[in-house]
Amino acid sequence: MNSTYDLCIESPGRINIIGEHTDYNNGFVLPTAIDKKIKFSFKKNENSTICNVRSVNFNASFSFDLTKVEPSKHQWENYILGVVFELQQLTNNLKGFDCVIESDIPIGSGVSSSAALECGLAFGLNELFKLKLSKQLIVELSQRAEHNYVGTKCGIMDQFASVMSKKDHVILLDCKSLEFEYIPVSIKPYKIVLLNTNVSHNLASGEYNKRRVQCETGVKIIQKEHPHVASLREVTLDLLNKFESTLDPTVFNRCKYVIEENERVKKAVNALKNKQLTTLGKHIYETHEGLKNLYEVSCPELDFLVEFSKDYKEVLGARMMGGGFGGCTINIIHEHKIEQFIEDISKAYFNNFNIKLTAFEVMPSKGTSIKN
Repeated sequence: MNSTYDLCIESPGRINIIGEHTDYNNGFVLPTAIDKKIKFSFKKNENSTICNVRSVNFNASFSFDLTKVEPSKHQWENYILGVVFELQQLTNNLKGFDCVIESDIPIGSGVSSSAALECGLAFGLNELFKLKLSKQLIVELSQRAEHNYVGTKCGIMDQFASVMSKKDHVILLDCKSLEFEYIPVSIKPYKIVLLNTNVSHNLASGEYNKRRVQCETGVKIIQKEHPHVASLREVTLDLLNKFESTLDPTVFNRCKYVIEENERVKKAVNALKNKQLTTLGKHIYETHEGLKNLYEVSCPELDFLVEFSKDYKEVLGARMMGGGFGGCTINIIHEHKIEQFIEDISKAYFNNFNIKLTAFEVMPSKGTSIKN
């Protein structure tokens, strides 16, 4: 960090072991922060309202006035502006600041660089201007920024994992109550490897929000006969099956996936606690099948990587991770086979799609924090 800056913050990306697309349905998720981060260097600039932000990765800068915060035509700027806008709803103590952002999180890979950006900025401004906001408030305002300025109606998982994670643990998060439990990750001699398809997607393009609407449509129809049902969290498979002839087949499939996935999360946590790693891997493969066939957010590149992994007994489980339509698969692989597996799958992937695969190992890490 440049010595002229007052504060340096590190905000991590995240993985999700299991529990995909359940967070915005008030379900269960099992995420953790990873050792890929965005670094923020902050300083007050002695100007009462002008803020200057520079992204090293994008080689781009922009300035804005705190008295005129409004959405930008440039998507990455909206993550910044959205957070500042949400902070302004809570405090009048923001003043002009300079911020330099540098990231080693692969963008568009499904490890939530967006939440890291939002949470790191909110965390840093909270420290810089001594706003005294709690970590949970930082999580919630960062989520609102993505809803209101970026246009992605995301659940709370990404922001929660980015801020609240603990080294060598995953978080069992109840997205309805926000109650959570830290579960130790003890998977030796296996490791977590992400394979990035390098096929990019844009969640704001509508498919993500469409899935959310489809789930809500199912809930509204069930609600007419069962008023206690506020989300898919209150729907059992037995209850859903009674509405199969009433619901549009696509809506039925979306709801079925979410209900089954919530059950898988509980089973996966039990397997992790009891070090039943083969069982954990089985549930991870089942999640991919659900995302592919019922939720329909996969793509040929992701499906290829998951199918390829099944030929290796050293791979316990693999699935697409994140919003879908590209990004990464998460793989649990025996440490002795990682190098060979990456070599084999990279070659096969290139032969099939003429795209280079990017592989990286990740470790469960602590959440957003001040860099000492």
